[in-house]
Amino acid sequence: MLEISQIDKTFNAGTVNEKAALRGLSLHIREGEFVTVIGGNGAGKSTLLNAVAGVWAVDRGTITIGGVDVTHLAEHKRAKYIGRVFQDPMMGTAATMQIDENLALAMRRGKPRTLRVGIGKAEREQYREMLKILDLGLEDRLTSKVGLLSGGQRQALTLLMATLQKPKLLLLDEHTAALDPKTAAKVLDATERIVGRDHLTTLMITHNMKDAIAHGNRLIMMFNGRIVVDVAGEEKRQLTVPQLLELFEKASGSDEADDTLLLS
Repeated sequence: MLEISQIDKTFNAGTVNEKAALRGLSLHIREGEFVTVIGGNGAGKSTLLNAVAGVWAVDRGTITIGGVDVTHLAEHKRAKYIGRVFQDPMMGTAATMQIDENLALAMRRGKPRTLRVGIGKAEREQYREMLKILDLGLEDRLTSKVGLLSGGQRQALTLLMATLQKPKLLLLDEHTAALDPKTAAKVLDATERIVGRDHLTTLMITHNMKDAIAHGNRLIMMFNGRIVVDVAGEEKRQLTVPQLLELFEKASGSDEADDTLLLS
């Protein structure tokens, strides 16, 4: 579903601020795989997601989604293949609109607009059923303004909106990092349920090693713009945080784990 071949990305090339963010990175993700991405500050995690989404054009290499070469497609043109949830809970919803209105916008993404009534009774019932998977009681608050919701509720709603059209690829950019631990756990549980139900191919960045191990069926760790650890299946299920750090040290050649990894 996602094929990344030998991509490079360097910022401020030829200046004193030159930074090679991605270095010959290749990654192949099969349909339905849920891949978690871990790494320290500056490892290239967000640059990878931005390159896939089309925010940054890569300097070299190719990116293919569902058999379509999107390497040179603008961000808005490849958006039809992608659902994305950002770290900031405020980014994915319209605060002044109701919950059902936000869902209607997401449901009609890419479809022709008509002059019919905005949201019908049957459609509203459909949204109510959809919201139940989040287990946050939002199905009983369809007419509430989204701006009145908590950060966690907004992020869960954003997740649902990003997956309504069942994108070929779901990108989750540290989507629970701004939430308190209890709320983050709820959003992660909802993520697992939605991804599993719809068999969505997913790439999830997280700063938390425990979450990276607990969720998804494959884990990659990045360091210095490259993938240095790639584990899946039973090997991933049996991983512990100390074992993951040991793998990182062996693969990266560094005996000093990044502080952000240890603190997580």
